[in-house]
Amino acid sequence: MSNPYFQFKQFKVCHDRCAMKVGTDGVLLGAWASLENAATVLDIGTGTGLIALMAAQRNPVARIAAVELDADAACQAAENVQASPWSSRVEVICADAKAYEPGMRFDAIVSNPPYFASALKSPEAKRVRARHVDELTFDDLLSSVGRLLADEGEFSVVIPFDASFEFIATAAGQGLYLVRRTVVRTLAGVPPKRVLLAFRRTFADGQNGIQDDELLIETEPRVYTEAYRLLTKDFYLSF
Repeated sequence: MSNPYFQFKQFKVCHDRCAMKVGTDGVLLGAWASLENAATVLDIGTGTGLIALMAAQRNPVARIAAVELDADAACQAAENVQASPWSSRVEVICADAKAYEPGMRFDAIVSNPPYFASALKSPEAKRVRARHVDELTFDDLLSSVGRLLADEGEFSVVIPFDASFEFIATAAGQGLYLVRRTVVRTLAGVPPKRVLLAFRRTFADGQNGIQDDELLIETEPRVYTEAYRLLTKDFYLSF
């Protein structure tokens, strides 16, 4: 039986009632996204509440809204928030992002969305919903971001590398333009599986061109690179 919780340096995330557990994708996005200057942050599809809590740790003043469709996950995320040092600044909302109407727009939006659009579906309904795009397609996500992102805001997302080119093109159709991209490789010589992307409403060109780089997680199994350690050291106990 897997551990029902994951302990970070400043908070604990229980995930036994969530379809998707704490994983590397969420930690990467929570550590990588540009959140330092945001007064308001929206986490779409918060799941366990991990990324919302990382945002609260990184930004000591931001107000954070965390939206989650699944009622059990939203309940557990709310419990994780209440047990954290930042419960007064993080609100978990059980809602469909497509219908979420907060009456405001956000300085930063983050999302670790469903992504296994063409993979064989698992038989368990909640896990299907959490991992596949049936409930929240990339089009739906980007439409929600286009509606909820402030004019000067930034949207950050982690998705499969193979889906990134279509995602970038779809985002442009919503008036969201790529400004930063980090390709993630688990091991040297292995094709990239994930990519971190950041979008703004202003097209990146000239001196403000797209920032492109690559992150290698391990030099060999269980031997982590200095870059990965530096990115996640404020969160992982082992670093």
